[in-house]
Amino acid sequence: MSASYQHTQSVQPTAPSPTLTEEMTGRPSPSPLQYAFSGKTSAHAGRGGQPPFAAEVAQQQLTNLFSTPVKAQGKRALYVHIPFCRVRCSFCNFFKYASSPQLMEQYFQCLLVDLERKAAQPWSQSQPFDAVYIGGGTPTDLTAEQIYSLGERIRAWLPLRDDCEITLEGRLNKFNQHKFERALAGGFNRFSFGVQSFDTQVRKAAKRLDDRETLLKQLKSLTASNSATIAIDLMYGLPHQTTQSWQQDLEDTLESGVDGVDLYQLLNFQGTGIQRALDNGQLDSLMDTPQRALLYRQGADYLNQAGLKQLSYCHWASTDKERSRYNRLAKSGAEILAVGAGAGGNIGGLSYMQPRDIEPWQTALEANQWPVAMMMAKGKQHQRNARIVGACDQGAVSAELLGEQRFKHAIPLFSAWQQNGLAMLDDEKVTLTLAGQFWSVNMANGLLAYLNENPLAA
Repeated sequence: MSASYQHTQSVQPTAPSPTLTEEMTGRPSPSPLQYAFSGKTSAHAGRGGQPPFAAEVAQQQLTNLFSTPVKAQGKRALYVHIPFCRVRCSFCNFFKYASSPQLMEQYFQCLLVDLERKAAQPWSQSQPFDAVYIGGGTPTDLTAEQIYSLGERIRAWLPLRDDCEITLEGRLNKFNQHKFERALAGGFNRFSFGVQSFDTQVRKAAKRLDDRETLLKQLKSLTASNSATIAIDLMYGLPHQTTQSWQQDLEDTLESGVDGVDLYQLLNFQGTGIQRALDNGQLDSLMDTPQRALLYRQGADYLNQAGLKQLSYCHWASTDKERSRYNRLAKSGAEILAVGAGAGGNIGGLSYMQPRDIEPWQTALEANQWPVAMMMAKGKQHQRNARIVGACDQGAVSAELLGEQRFKHAIPLFSAWQQNGLAMLDDEKVTLTLAGQFWSVNMANGLLAYLNENPLAA
């Protein structure tokens, strides 16, 4: 044994420096809102898990889970998917089926089979549901009677809390007074409409239907009835959008009287109409991330100054009626029962997707099997990870939520966030700045990566 080795062995060891990467911390910049990261790491935070199960294992897993009653397992929600649209919007890369009345009726009958079978399971009956979300696609393309029947069956077949939020998603085009009244009669108490922009030119380029005046008139009529919560989505970064048109969108939102509004960043993917227009030279360019970041600040500042309550980094409420409960549950890891082709859910620490195509989904139903295209375990830390994702979505991670020891363990990361203008740190919590909120998905993924790469000592 050499003398030098003997000497180094006698030195008191020091704690290893934590692993910090730019993907976790962001980078120093004069404008962290625009340049802290090169781009959004993913559309949603916390995705991923173990390798998928084999088909027969997935079947058995679902059978075991559904046949087991549960109690006091936290809040839960139902997601029902309607994979039909009359028009494919230019920013959409998941269009599946055109809204053919005959095909939709056939699908609807199978949907009720899927719903009834799952609703009858001991797991489903053992605890009330806190939220229901009918998404798509364009669920408002269903007929008035289909909408009524779906709401009525959900309320009859599943235990729902007295204040359960039951949302119907869709578009305002052809959502007439009759459909609204039948939806209300079926039990729907919240409606979420994809407006994206009020500007007629922007809407036309995005292949959205109806002009600004028509949209405003219809929204004012719906909100004036005070019969349900009305929320809308706006999107920033669309072709032909300017700071002026975006400001008008924000002002139109308040004028419409809606109870809630989401501000979503355009993320352009391969396969969209926008990407094809770029490839074909029909569209010169899109706003880059730094430009979109400025529109986010413009929107957040305007809504906050107008007195709206910020529920998440992208969602604001103008009245107490708006809770956005389903979205908050889904982002925080609540158990989700999935119904319909293309629906995704998670139960008992397992996430699963139903077949996107109607044919294999329907074939599984007819064979009295669970329609599942993919299932995987979410990992041992999935509940912790879900809490982190939900906290970042809402703008602050507290020591109470993370745990005192783990919070202290993450101080090097939080300090780097603060140094880079993404957060403010104190003894009780780390609060995301406006820049941190814009990059909240990156922040959540960064914290998860830090905890995975720098685990606490046993």
